[in-house]
Amino acid sequence: MTWTLTLKQPPALRLDLRALLPAALAGRSVAAVETLPLWQGRQSLPLAEFFQVGRGDGPEDLLVLEGDLARCDRIGWQLAAGRIEVRGSVGDLVGTGMSGGEILVDGHAGLLAGCEMQGGRLTVLGDVGDFAAAPLPGSMEGVRGGVLLVHGCAGARLADRMRRGLVLVHGDAGDFAASRLVAGTVAVGGTAGLHPGFHMRRGTLLCAGGGVAATPSFVPTRHEVGVIWQLLARSLAGYGGAFDGLPARRVQRLAGDVATGGRGEILLPQ
Repeated sequence: MTWTLTLKQPPALRLDLRALLPAALAGRSVAAVETLPLWQGRQSLPLAEFFQVGRGDGPEDLLVLEGDLARCDRIGWQLAAGRIEVRGSVGDLVGTGMSGGEILVDGHAGLLAGCEMQGGRLTVLGDVGDFAAAPLPGSMEGVRGGVLLVHGCAGARLADRMRRGLVLVHGDAGDFAASRLVAGTVAVGGTAGLHPGFHMRRGTLLCAGGGVAATPSFVPTRHEVGVIWQLLARSLAGYGGAFDGLPARRVQRLAGDVATGGRGEILLPQ
Protein backbone atom coordinates (compact mmCIF):
# COMPACT_ATOMS: atom_id res chain seq x y z
CA MET A 1 0.00 0.00 0.00
CA THR A 2 1.21 3.48 -0.89
CA TRP A 3 1.41 6.27 1.67
CA THR A 4 0.00 9.69 0.67
CA LEU A 5 0.70 12.68 2.90
CA THR A 6 -1.20 15.86 2.03
CA LEU A 7 -0.03 19.14 3.52
CA LYS A 8 -2.93 20.86 5.29
CA GLN A 9 -1.48 24.36 4.85
CA PRO A 10 1.98 25.88 4.35
CA PRO A 11 3.78 25.91 7.72
CA ALA A 12 4.52 29.24 9.37
CA LEU A 13 8.14 28.16 9.97
CA ARG A 14 10.36 25.85 7.95
CA LEU A 15 9.70 22.15 8.50
CA ASP A 16 12.32 19.37 8.53
CA LEU A 17 11.04 16.25 6.71
CA ARG A 18 14.18 14.11 6.82
CA ALA A 19 12.29 11.45 8.82
CA LEU A 20 9.82 10.75 5.99
CA LEU A 21 11.28 7.91 3.95
CA PRO A 22 9.44 4.91 2.46
CA ALA A 23 11.48 2.50 4.59
CA ALA A 24 10.66 4.43 7.78
CA LEU A 25 6.91 4.22 7.11
CA ALA A 26 6.83 0.57 6.04
CA GLY A 27 4.81 -1.67 8.34
CA ARG A 28 3.37 1.19 10.41
CA SER A 29 -0.30 1.88 11.04
CA VAL A 30 -1.96 5.16 10.13
CA ALA A 31 -2.07 6.13 13.80
CA ALA A 32 1.64 5.42 14.21
CA VAL A 33 2.51 7.55 11.19
CA GLU A 34 0.38 10.43 12.47
CA THR A 35 2.44 10.53 15.66
CA LEU A 36 5.84 10.58 13.95
CA PRO A 37 7.83 13.59 15.23
CA LEU A 38 8.77 16.34 12.79
CA TRP A 39 11.13 19.15 13.73
CA GLN A 40 10.13 22.78 13.26
CA GLY A 41 12.98 24.88 14.55
CA ARG A 42 13.75 23.55 18.04
CA GLN A 43 10.27 22.11 18.51
CA SER A 44 9.20 18.52 17.79
CA LEU A 45 5.57 18.18 16.67
CA PRO A 46 3.49 15.17 15.52
CA LEU A 47 3.14 14.69 11.78
CA ALA A 48 -0.67 14.98 12.02
CA GLU A 49 -0.25 18.67 12.92
CA PHE A 50 0.80 19.33 9.33
CA PHE A 51 -0.30 16.43 7.11
CA GLN A 52 -3.41 14.45 6.36
CA VAL A 53 -2.38 10.79 6.20
CA GLY A 54 -3.83 8.33 3.71
CA ARG A 55 -3.11 4.87 2.32
CA GLY A 56 -4.11 3.54 -1.07
CA ASP A 57 -3.35 0.97 -3.71
CA GLY A 58 0.15 1.12 -5.09
CA PRO A 59 3.71 -0.02 -4.49
CA GLU A 60 4.71 -0.50 -0.86
CA ASP A 61 7.92 1.47 -1.35
CA LEU A 62 6.19 4.60 -2.76
CA LEU A 63 5.64 7.76 -0.70
CA VAL A 64 3.56 10.59 -2.17
CA LEU A 65 3.71 14.14 -0.77
CA GLU A 66 1.09 16.65 -1.93
CA GLY A 67 0.80 20.40 -1.52
CA ASP A 68 3.03 23.46 -1.58
CA LEU A 69 6.06 22.19 0.35
CA ALA A 70 8.31 25.18 -0.44
CA ARG A 71 8.93 25.61 3.31
CA CYS A 72 9.62 21.90 3.83
CA ASP A 73 13.29 20.96 3.78
CA ARG A 74 15.39 17.78 3.59
CA ILE A 75 12.84 15.68 1.70
CA GLY A 76 14.44 12.34 0.79
CA TRP A 77 17.41 12.90 3.12
CA GLN A 78 19.86 10.01 2.61
CA LEU A 79 17.30 7.96 0.68
CA ALA A 80 18.68 4.48 -0.03
CA ALA A 81 15.71 2.72 -1.66
CA GLY A 82 12.13 3.30 -2.72
CA ARG A 83 10.49 6.20 -4.51
CA ILE A 84 9.24 9.60 -3.35
CA GLU A 85 6.87 11.66 -5.51
CA VAL A 86 6.25 15.28 -4.59
CA ARG A 87 3.27 16.94 -6.26
CA GLY A 88 4.30 20.52 -5.68
CA SER A 89 7.40 22.60 -5.01
CA VAL A 90 9.87 21.74 -2.25
CA GLY A 91 12.28 23.61 0.00
CA ASP A 92 16.01 23.24 0.45
CA LEU A 93 18.21 20.12 0.51
CA VAL A 94 15.89 17.75 -1.36
CA GLY A 95 17.65 14.45 -2.05
CA THR A 96 20.67 15.30 0.07
CA GLY A 97 23.05 12.35 0.43
CA MET A 98 20.75 9.90 -1.36
CA SER A 99 22.48 6.67 -2.36
CA GLY A 100 19.63 4.88 -4.15
CA GLY A 101 15.97 5.03 -5.05
CA GLU A 102 14.23 7.82 -6.92
CA ILE A 103 12.74 11.22 -6.14
CA LEU A 104 10.41 13.11 -8.51
CA VAL A 105 9.52 16.74 -7.78
CA ASP A 106 6.64 18.12 -9.86
CA GLY A 107 7.56 21.72 -9.15
CA HIS A 108 10.55 23.82 -8.13
CA ALA A 109 13.28 23.04 -5.59
CA GLY A 110 15.20 25.38 -3.30
CA LEU A 111 18.89 25.53 -2.44
CA LEU A 112 21.30 22.58 -2.39
CA ALA A 113 19.08 20.17 -4.34
CA GLY A 114 20.78 16.79 -4.70
CA CYS A 115 23.87 17.86 -2.79
CA GLU A 116 26.34 15.10 -1.96
CA MET A 117 24.35 12.47 -3.87
CA GLN A 118 26.03 9.06 -4.06
CA GLY A 119 23.50 7.24 -6.24
CA GLY A 120 19.87 7.10 -7.24
CA ARG A 121 17.96 9.54 -9.42
CA LEU A 122 16.54 12.96 -8.55
CA THR A 123 14.24 14.60 -11.13
CA VAL A 124 12.98 18.17 -10.74
CA LEU A 125 10.41 19.25 -13.33
CA GLY A 126 10.85 22.93 -12.46
CA ASP A 127 13.85 25.04 -11.46
CA VAL A 128 16.47 24.45 -8.76
CA GLY A 129 18.21 27.10 -6.67
CA ASP A 130 21.88 27.78 -6.05
CA PHE A 131 24.38 25.05 -5.12
CA ALA A 132 22.45 22.17 -6.71
CA ALA A 133 24.57 18.98 -6.77
CA ALA A 134 27.15 20.73 -4.59
CA PRO A 135 28.72 19.86 -1.23
CA LEU A 136 27.13 20.75 2.07
CA PRO A 137 28.61 23.90 3.63
CA GLY A 138 32.04 23.03 5.03
CA SER A 139 32.33 19.76 3.11
CA MET A 140 35.09 19.10 0.55
CA GLU A 141 33.20 16.67 -1.73
CA GLY A 142 30.07 17.19 -3.80
CA VAL A 143 28.16 14.61 -5.83
CA ARG A 144 29.84 11.18 -5.94
CA GLY A 145 27.31 9.33 -8.09
CA GLY A 146 23.73 9.19 -9.27
CA VAL A 147 21.76 11.34 -11.69
CA LEU A 148 20.23 14.80 -11.18
CA LEU A 149 17.79 15.84 -13.93
CA VAL A 150 16.44 19.40 -13.96
CA HIS A 151 13.82 20.26 -16.58
CA GLY A 152 13.95 23.97 -15.77
CA CYS A 153 16.90 26.21 -14.92
CA ALA A 154 19.60 26.00 -12.24
CA GLY A 155 21.10 28.70 -10.05
CA ALA A 156 24.72 29.51 -9.35
CA ARG A 157 27.47 27.02 -8.42
CA LEU A 158 25.80 24.06 -10.11
CA ALA A 159 27.77 20.82 -9.48
CA ASP A 160 30.46 22.52 -7.42
CA ARG A 161 33.19 20.01 -6.40
CA MET A 162 31.36 17.17 -8.18
CA ARG A 163 33.39 13.93 -8.33
CA ARG A 164 31.32 11.61 -10.54
CA GLY A 165 27.82 11.06 -11.87
CA LEU A 166 25.58 13.03 -14.26
CA VAL A 167 23.94 16.42 -13.79
CA LEU A 168 21.67 17.43 -16.66
CA VAL A 169 19.81 20.76 -16.87
CA HIS A 170 17.45 21.41 -19.77
CA GLY A 171 17.39 25.18 -19.21
CA ASP A 172 20.06 27.72 -18.30
CA ALA A 173 22.60 27.55 -15.48
CA GLY A 174 23.86 30.40 -13.31
CA ASP A 175 27.37 31.65 -12.67
CA PHE A 176 30.25 29.29 -11.80
CA ALA A 177 28.60 26.17 -13.26
CA ALA A 178 30.81 23.09 -12.71
CA SER A 179 33.20 25.10 -10.56
CA ARG A 180 36.01 23.07 -8.97
CA LEU A 181 34.74 19.99 -10.84
CA VAL A 182 36.83 16.90 -10.05
CA ALA A 183 35.13 14.44 -12.43
CA GLY A 184 31.75 13.58 -13.91
CA THR A 185 29.53 15.13 -16.59
CA VAL A 186 27.53 18.34 -16.35
CA ALA A 187 25.24 19.00 -19.34
CA VAL A 188 23.38 22.30 -19.75
CA GLY A 189 20.76 22.59 -22.48
CA GLY A 190 20.70 26.38 -22.44
CA THR A 191 23.46 28.83 -21.63
CA ALA A 192 25.77 29.05 -18.63
CA GLY A 193 26.51 32.22 -16.69
CA LEU A 194 29.86 33.78 -15.89
CA HIS A 195 33.00 31.77 -15.11
CA PRO A 196 31.86 28.28 -16.24
CA GLY A 197 34.23 25.51 -15.14
CA PHE A 198 36.07 27.80 -12.73
CA HIS A 199 39.08 25.90 -11.34
CA MET A 200 37.80 22.56 -12.67
CA ARG A 201 40.41 19.78 -12.48
CA ARG A 202 38.86 17.10 -14.69
CA GLY A 203 35.43 16.20 -16.01
CA THR A 204 33.16 17.59 -18.70
CA LEU A 205 30.89 20.63 -18.91
CA LEU A 206 28.69 20.60 -22.01
CA CYS A 207 26.72 23.72 -22.96
CA ALA A 208 24.30 22.79 -25.74
CA GLY A 209 22.95 26.34 -25.97
CA GLY A 210 26.35 27.87 -26.68
CA GLY A 211 27.00 31.49 -25.77
CA VAL A 212 29.56 30.58 -23.09
CA ALA A 213 31.95 33.31 -22.02
CA ALA A 214 34.84 31.06 -21.01
CA THR A 215 37.67 32.58 -19.02
CA PRO A 216 41.17 32.98 -20.56
CA SER A 217 42.28 29.89 -18.63
CA PHE A 218 40.37 27.71 -21.14
CA VAL A 219 42.04 27.19 -24.49
CA PRO A 220 40.77 25.65 -27.76
CA THR A 221 42.26 22.29 -28.73
CA ARG A 222 42.79 20.60 -32.08
CA HIS A 223 42.47 17.04 -30.84
CA GLU A 224 40.27 14.65 -32.78
CA VAL A 225 37.36 14.03 -30.42
CA GLY A 226 34.81 12.71 -32.92
CA VAL A 227 34.51 9.20 -31.46
CA ILE A 228 34.28 10.33 -27.84
CA TRP A 229 31.84 13.08 -28.81
CA GLN A 230 29.51 10.64 -30.56
CA LEU A 231 29.46 8.33 -27.54
CA LEU A 232 28.61 11.20 -25.21
CA ALA A 233 26.13 12.84 -27.60
CA ARG A 234 24.19 9.63 -28.16
CA SER A 235 24.01 8.89 -24.44
CA LEU A 236 22.56 12.37 -23.78
CA ALA A 237 20.23 12.47 -26.78
CA GLY A 238 17.79 10.15 -25.00
CA TYR A 239 17.00 12.91 -22.51
CA GLY A 240 15.36 14.96 -25.29
CA GLY A 241 15.01 18.71 -25.40
CA ALA A 242 18.15 20.58 -26.45
CA PHE A 243 20.12 17.31 -26.27
CA ASP A 244 18.01 15.48 -28.84
CA GLY A 245 20.01 16.57 -31.89
CA LEU A 246 23.50 16.44 -30.38
CA PRO A 247 24.80 13.49 -32.48
CA ALA A 248 24.25 15.51 -35.68
CA ARG A 249 26.24 18.53 -34.44
CA ARG A 250 29.97 19.14 -34.44
CA VAL A 251 31.68 20.22 -31.27
CA GLN A 252 34.32 22.72 -30.18
CA ARG A 253 36.45 21.62 -27.25
CA LEU A 254 38.04 23.97 -24.74
CA ALA A 255 40.60 22.50 -22.33
CA GLY A 256 41.02 23.86 -18.81
CA ASP A 257 41.07 25.15 -16.27
CA VAL A 258 44.81 25.51 -17.05
CA ALA A 259 45.22 27.25 -13.68
CA THR A 260 44.53 23.87 -12.07
CA GLY A 261 46.18 21.49 -14.54
CA GLY A 262 43.98 21.89 -17.61
CA ARG A 263 42.64 18.32 -17.64
CA GLY A 264 38.97 19.26 -17.77
CA GLU A 265 36.95 20.37 -20.77
CA ILE A 266 34.08 22.56 -21.91
CA LEU A 267 32.24 21.20 -24.96
CA LEU A 268 30.37 23.64 -27.20
CA PRO A 269 28.21 21.98 -29.88
CA GLN A 270 28.14 23.98 -33.14
